[in-house]
Amino acid sequence: MEIKVVRQILEWNENCHEELQKEFNEKKILMLNIMGSPGAGKTTFLTRIIEALRDEYKIGVIEGDIAGKIDAERIANMGIPVVQLNTDGACHIEAMSIKNILPNFDLKDLDILVVENIGNLVCPAEFDIGEDLKIALLSVPEGDDKVEKYPLMFSRADALVISKYDMKDYFSFDEDRVIGNTLNMNKDAKVFKVNSSKAQGIDKVCEWIKSYIKR
Repeated sequence: MEIKVVRQILEWNENCHEELQKEFNEKKILMLNIMGSPGAGKTTFLTRIIEALRDEYKIGVIEGDIAGKIDAERIANMGIPVVQLNTDGACHIEAMSIKNILPNFDLKDLDILVVENIGNLVCPAEFDIGEDLKIALLSVPEGDDKVEKYPLMFSRADALVISKYDMKDYFSFDEDRVIGNTLNMNKDAKVFKVNSSKAQGIDKVCEWIKSYIKR
């Protein structure tokens, strides 16, 4: 499958997020924004979500990276339509770039559009990009202090996914601290514990996602 690579257009339209949401609502597309640090396990998590939902829903992916197309190739090998968005140094994706990418998809043939955002706990949280749901990954090896250090990411997330949960016994990771700090800022956030390498906990995430599918 050919991968289209586009460059981020660095212009901002404060109404673009709302325009995208309106278009996605009209076309009954659920848009997910997956965020987290480099190495948090975003791509493996995404592939597991795709595996679990692809028989029931049609999925498209926008892969955000500063450079390269390694993760996009991984998604394309699953037979999923994917567009690589390279920001050439920018630490986040903007709504205008999503808008300009949409013509690369047949939106009439999508139920779910997933954006894997740039690996960063700061900038991506500041920019709405038309999403219905924000999903923030925090891996066990990153440590249990990240919610306090990067509060905006976790205060705005609709779901906190503690990834690489199978490694909890090998690190000093206080999950109660992480969950408590998240819920103190964001009482409605859902919390999931996953081991994406073995798809453990993915079923619960997918049930939550399915509850937002637009019909």
